[in-house]
Amino acid sequence: MPTTSRKSLSIDLYEQPGHLIRRAQQISVSLFVDTVGREVTPIQYAILRTLQDDPGIDQVTLAQRVALDNSTTAEAAKRLEAKGLIVREMRARRQRSLSLTEVGEAVLAALVPAVRTLNRTLLANLDAAERKEFMRLLRKFVHLNNEQSRAPLRNSTTDVDVA
Repeated sequence: MPTTSRKSLSIDLYEQPGHLIRRAQQISVSLFVDTVGREVTPIQYAILRTLQDDPGIDQVTLAQRVALDNSTTAEAAKRLEAKGLIVREMRARRQRSLSLTEVGEAVLAALVPAVRTLNRTLLANLDAAERKEFMRLLRKFVHLNNEQSRAPLRNSTTDVDVA
């Protein structure tokens, strides 16, 4: 049986896209906490933003629009409701409609300046052309690989521009 050298089995960790994407997520979440705070998580922020744009949507549609599985969305919604940021109301066939409360709207409005700062900070070390290209490639990567996600994005109201 042929022997394989240790070097032939080695793959540089920092040349692996999956590892770099995981590291980028770690950095993004860390900067979110440092910049935006701990009042809401990045997932909760996405839920609040989505409910701001589409108040009263059902929980399943919300999950599809933020690309989360239904159970994660339900847990996040329960936490947001406990904080007084959203209200969940039962509909027919055990569906729940979700809307921001006045407190939720105020919290979201207060987060906007910090989120803008976060977005600038995340890309600050890139020049303007690199920022534009990075975002274009990131949108394209997410769009082209959407179906491989455990919770694919389902958003019929917005097409993602990947050009």
